[in-house]
Amino acid sequence: MRYEATSVIGLELVPLPPLNELPAFDAGAHIDLLLPGGLTRQYSLLNDPAERQRYQIAVNKDAHSRGGSRCVHERVRVGDVLTISAPRNHFPLDESAVLQVFIAGGIGITPIMSMIARCRTLGLPWRLYYAARTREYAAFVDTLEAWAKGPEAQVQFNFDQAPGGKMLDLAAVLASVPADAHVYCCGPLPLLAAFEAATAHRPAGQVHREYFAASEAAATAGGFSVELARSGRSVQVQAGESILDCLMAIGVEPPHSCREGICGTCEVRVLEGVPDHRDMVLSAAEKARNDRLMICCSGAKSPRLVLDL
Repeated sequence: MRYEATSVIGLELVPLPPLNELPAFDAGAHIDLLLPGGLTRQYSLLNDPAERQRYQIAVNKDAHSRGGSRCVHERVRVGDVLTISAPRNHFPLDESAVLQVFIAGGIGITPIMSMIARCRTLGLPWRLYYAARTREYAAFVDTLEAWAKGPEAQVQFNFDQAPGGKMLDLAAVLASVPADAHVYCCGPLPLLAAFEAATAHRPAGQVHREYFAASEAAATAGGFSVELARSGRSVQVQAGESILDCLMAIGVEPPHSCREGICGTCEVRVLEGVPDHRDMVLSAAEKARNDRLMICCSGAKSPRLVLDL
């Protein structure tokens, strides 16, 4: 463990002997970290995907923490044994792009570090626009400055609370990006909202984003039934309840973690009915297919859903 910036701790996770390798992962992937006290939180892997001997993550101590980041900072210590999931990836790097353009806000730099490392391995051209309050709050600045000296690389820091600083002008940034480039964004909700507005005219397949928090309230209006195709059981979802809550109440407990629709753990196939999507994982095109949903936060627009459970 070490401080990477003000309020940001970096952790290096290594396998317990006799194992000497961890599962392979792709740039942009994340893991579930099971913390003391029964908490489970998702953290992006920030190291080079070529590395199998370790995983690296970084955790910002959020002032509005629900317990996860505070636990990492205050209770996790060097030498502790932790349980993690295998890596999953909802924010992949498209390695076919002629130019990769990354926009990071604060701790949103973590998945992008892994993407840049992969670009460097493949010799792909890349640009990074990294926004933080001040240099002291920006993790991995020294590493990024060193990487920026390489060929086909460009890094621009934006410290809006530094003397003379101002907010990153996303519209201007994206106006300078070639039409055939792929653009990626990770960071706080206001940055992601501005990013989505500024990229609305770009082809959906060239625009990528990852959320660390939900931007939309869960669907809890209720008033529909859920049928479980495999078990033949059914449940009525009432106002104020989620599908996940109702399933757990009858003893069915599918895999789940964040309860906000940002990690993808609770994704279930939809066999019949029309979901009311509220997650931050599926793309607009994937939501339009209505063939899966996140049961922790999504509801139904139809009177009945049939799920592959």
